[in-house]
Amino acid sequence: MIPLLLRLVGAAASGALLAVSFPPVGLWWMTPPAIAVLVVVLSPVRGTAPRARTGALVGFLAGLVFFLLLVPWVGLYVGAYAAWGLSVVEALYLAAFGAGAAVILRAGLTPGGHDGRRAAAALLGVAGWWSLWEWVRSSWPWGGFPWGRLAFGQADGPLLPLASLGGTPLMGFVVAALGTALGFAVVLLLRRDRPVRTATGLLAVPLVTVGLVAAAASDPGDEHPTQTLDVAVIQGNVPRLGLDFNAQRRAVLENHLRVTGELADRVDAGEVPRPDVVMWPENASDISPLADRRAADQISALSRRLGAPILVGTVLPTGEGREATNSYLVWDGRSADRGEGPVADRHDKKYIQPFGEWLPLRAPLEALFPIARTAGHFVPGDGDGVVTAAGVDMGVAICFEVAFDSAAREPVAHGAQLLTIPTNNATFGRSPMTYQQLAMSRVRAVEHHVPVLIAATSGVSAVIGSDGAVQQETEIFEPAALVAQVEIGSAGTVATRSGSIPQVVCCLIGLVGLAWAVIHSRRRPAHDHEES
Repeated sequence: MIPLLLRLVGAAASGALLAVSFPPVGLWWMTPPAIAVLVVVLSPVRGTAPRARTGALVGFLAGLVFFLLLVPWVGLYVGAYAAWGLSVVEALYLAAFGAGAAVILRAGLTPGGHDGRRAAAALLGVAGWWSLWEWVRSSWPWGGFPWGRLAFGQADGPLLPLASLGGTPLMGFVVAALGTALGFAVVLLLRRDRPVRTATGLLAVPLVTVGLVAAAASDPGDEHPTQTLDVAVIQGNVPRLGLDFNAQRRAVLENHLRVTGELADRVDAGEVPRPDVVMWPENASDISPLADRRAADQISALSRRLGAPILVGTVLPTGEGREATNSYLVWDGRSADRGEGPVADRHDKKYIQPFGEWLPLRAPLEALFPIARTAGHFVPGDGDGVVTAAGVDMGVAICFEVAFDSAAREPVAHGAQLLTIPTNNATFGRSPMTYQQLAMSRVRAVEHHVPVLIAATSGVSAVIGSDGAVQQETEIFEPAALVAQVEIGSAGTVATRSGSIPQVVCCLIGLVGLAWAVIHSRRRPAHDHEES
């Protein structure tokens, strides 16, 4: 019998191991052991099996430790209670996983007939059950919070090619299956009876994984002739850190104008090629150039001087009270010379961040927590996330949007050959957030075989190849201009074309696994004892 205290210690260890597999520590190979430890403490050992309520407690503790270590930056400027509140809510999803996993593991690992078949069914069930709850917490409530999905910790690992085959759902499922298989092996070692057939069957998991990775690596994306595009990514930096970022609007705009002007000097001097498009970050000009003539003239002058459109992150009032959109404009100063408006295209952020960009239950929360009044009044946009600049269709996923599968998949499915991620990380200081976002962007590059450009106000800005490799990146909190040539024209993979199918399949495996376990538990052997 494993004492409850020992199970809880294992749960905390599992959460800690899972956290260090993500940036900035980035020990990607710790993810399967983290899942394995959680599986062991949820499994029946020495004739006893934890109840579902014990599994829920174990899962909750693992989730709490994981998220407290993963997202402490959430409360950097508003107080630790924000990070604790988010971590508690996210841990509830892990509690649901733990409750169901305990039932599945009891059905699959309790000694009895057909041990091999039952163990295989339980292994798939646990991996699918994990996938289901990753999807639920990434979708609900208020749009969900996908941060911390298993796939996002694997940007440096050998499983990254799987992203092109089934996206982040397949990656997460395979990582969970590998961890579960490792956990099963430990449980078999702890048990006095060691069924050889069951242990041998576990070898199928890494073998299938190798086959999937090989298949993914053989798919180079859509077979179209490629072309090159010269791009410039601008990081203007901010005068100071903190939540008063919006009070620095003019200074931030001037920073980006200055760095872009310095780039133009280098272009004129022949030091760097003339870019086809210049990319600014989110919030680079929160003084709306549509309303402020000075800002419009300054941006237009630089666009004309460089002979290229500038992608500008700004905030645009909707005219309905304090509501606004977090927008990305394709600003072409040359259009004015043709008697046209300077805005050639526009994307309004669709996946807006609850409690940051907008506030659910605003009235009661503002009454209880004065800091809640700093939350924005943004409204979501619509559209497919594609803008056209320099004759090229580009996808736009603004900051938080990169965590959502459809925000990256939809624009590529509609013809985007480049994915841009304008972001403002100044409100999170020198936290792990920017490095976690960089890892997500690398996964998205492989998932859709598309170059990815990250423009951040304060870092890290980066140029990422379609293979997920970081070709250039900036230091954090330093002004910089990245000039690069990227290959476009071959965007799209099996994951792009299959859409949400891999996610649905993985979730169905989890639901079927739980149903099988519930049915089996009704006729389990009498010697299977439950812990209280």
